[in-house]
Formats: sequence, C-alpha cells, structure tokens
Amino acid sequence: MDFLWVLSLLGTFLLTGFLLLAAWAVHYHLSRTEIPPGISQPFQLRCLHCLLIMAFGLAYILKKTGLCTDHRLLRFFMDGIPPLKNPHLSIKDLSFDGIPVRMYQPKGSCDGGWRGIIFFHGGIGLYGSLDAYEGMCRAIAQESNSLLVSVGYRLAPEHPYPAQFKDCLTAATYFVKNVRKYGVNPDLIIISGDSSGGTIAASVCQHLVTQPDLPKVRAQVLIYPYLQAVDFNLPSYQRNSHVPLFYQEQVVEFGLQYLQEDMTAVKEVLEGFHIPQELKQKYRKWLGAENLPEEFKWEGYRCPQPASSARAYEEIKMIFETTLSPLLAEDAVIRQLPETYILTCQYDVFMDDGLLYKKRLEDNGVAVTWYQLEDGFHGVLYFLNHWLFSFSGSQKGLHSIANFIKSL
Repeated sequence: MDFLWVLSLLGTFLLTGFLLLAAWAVHYHLSRTEIPPGISQPFQLRCLHCLLIMAFGLAYILKKTGLCTDHRLLRFFMDGIPPLKNPHLSIKDLSFDGIPVRMYQPKGSCDGGWRGIIFFHGGIGLYGSLDAYEGMCRAIAQESNSLLVSVGYRLAPEHPYPAQFKDCLTAATYFVKNVRKYGVNPDLIIISGDSSGGTIAASVCQHLVTQPDLPKVRAQVLIYPYLQAVDFNLPSYQRNSHVPLFYQEQVVEFGLQYLQEDMTAVKEVLEGFHIPQELKQKYRKWLGAENLPEEFKWEGYRCPQPASSARAYEEIKMIFETTLSPLLAEDAVIRQLPETYILTCQYDVFMDDGLLYKKRLEDNGVAVTWYQLEDGFHGVLYFLNHWLFSFSGSQKGLHSIANFIKSL
C-alpha cells in the first residue's frame, strides 16, 4: 500500500508538472508568436511550436536542478524515433578522416556514376546529428536518385567554434578526393546544407574552390541558409521577428551561446552596435536593403542607425569571419563558386540572407536557381516524412531540390 501511495503521489506530481509546463508553453506561444495568414497548416505549426517551447522549458528546469544539461536533452528530443528500414536505400555508417558520416546510396546501379551530395545538418552548431536528420537525408537521396553523405560533425559547447567548420571541411575534402571509391562521378559533386548547415556548406564551398589541387565542385545547394552576422534588422528579420520556429532575438541568443560569448550582448548585437562604421560602409554595398528585389522591399522596414561600440566589436568580431558570414567573402572568391541552388522561405528571418547571396553570386557571373517557399517557415524541410508533423511546404521544397540536382 505504501508503495502504491508513493507511486500515485509521484504520478500526480508529474502530471501536475506536465500540465503547468503545457499551460506556460501555450501562454508563451500565444503572447509572443505571430502566425501569418499565408502559412499553411497554422494549427499544426502552433502545436509544434508549443511542444518545442515545452522541450526548452523542461531542459531549463533539468539544467537548473543539475539533472541534465539542456543541450543533451534537446539533442535527445531531436533524434526522435528511429525510422523503419528503407527498401530503396543502402545506408551505412563510415568515417572520413576520423569524422563520422552516414552514407545513403540508392539501390541499383547508375550509368556514369552517382551524383555525390555531401550534406551538413543545421542546429546552430549546438544541436542536430546523423540520427536527427535521417528522415531529411533519406528523402533527398531517394528523391534525387543520388548518393548522399551526411556529416556528423562535433557540436558546441563541448567542442567550441570553429570545430564544426573544421570537421565539415575535413569530411568534404576526403569526399572530393575519394569519390570514385564510392561510385560517384567526380564531375557531379554537390555541397549542401540547411540553416546553419547551409552556412557551413557555403563556407566549405568557398574554401574548396580556392584549392586548385582538388576536384571541382559541380554545385552547391543551400536550404534557408544563415549567411551573415552584420545586420539582424534586414526586412525579413523585422517582418518575421516573432514567426516560429526561429524568432529574430533567438538568432542572436543562440549564436552567442554557440560562440560561448557574453549573453548580455544580445541587445547590442540586435541593434547593430557591434559593427564599426568602416565595416558598415564596406558591407553596405552587399547587405543594404536596397539590394533586395522590389517585391521583397517592405514598407514597414526600419533601418537602425546605432553608434558603434568598440567593446561589442572586440568581444564578438569573429562573427565577421567568412566561416560564420560567407556572404562577406570577397568577389575574387565568389566568382569562382559553382552553380548554386538557394531555397528561401517567405516566413523566415533568414530569407533576405538568401536573396542577398543570390544577388552577389549573379553579380559575379555565377548561375543561380532560386526557389521561394511561399508558405514556408524556417526548418520546414526537417519535417519531411516526420512521424508526427508534416507540412505541405516540406514536399514542395524536396521536389524543387531534387529536380535541381537531377538536372545537373
């Protein structure tokens, strides 16, 4: 009886805690979140966002009680339930120069060799894994009929920046040198990534094209990439500042966590105090809102004009490195880049990053295929064939990416 009483008390305590956490998540969501009318399946997105808030809330509680680190719990949630065996793909775990990778190869043969995609997952350098991106990688490999290699790079804060870029560059260099070993056509190598993985993909591609002794990359595929840390007040940041799954303020908060910098600098960075005047002038020709297509110039746009803070700049000046801000690479590098595919989402703070990079590439003679998910939000492709959540934009984005890859 005593045991049953204790069990009942524990169950009541856990249920009460769950309900309180759920109530807080719903209140937080409703008080801070905007769901634009153009987003399809808005109720499903609201439910997803509330669950995400609950996960972060639980992680915070467990961290404060010393039971678990917040990063470890959230990574566990992202890994999710392992998918069933795919009859159309051969999947194996390998190591490229010590970096864990997972290879997805369509079953059967391919005349002339496979298209070879090396893929870097998103997650702000803090989250994500081979398991977390299993569904997305399977879908791209199968739909495009290509061999895809997903890179399991090390994560911060256990492995500080730039360990993530270095791991991805190591894996990519090994891959391009050894593609024939895996039946890949050396003329059809593709560098790809989503979100912060798109940042890494763009940076790795910029590095590879400057190495004349390596095989040339055929294309890069950038999926709603983050590409610059100069201006967090571009029109898409302001217009989508409270649209899930990534708020404007959260971009800076997670970025500073990733770099293990002082979180008190969030407001200064958001307002642009971290940029010296001379750099503002230098980068304006690439990042000014006037460079955006006419249909994306927002009437409500407010251009902050803050004074510069030398202290803020010195503390986080690494964010202007091209490994974190590939949009800032010099023209001499940009013009060497291969044909590029960029997917952007209408309801994503990073939309303008993709549009500005598109213009820079085209201005330097690089062919660009651009696809805009009109009802898309940041991270939508992560839910490809997801067991619980599925969005129409995921399939539309997948088909566009696959069609581009198959056209090469």
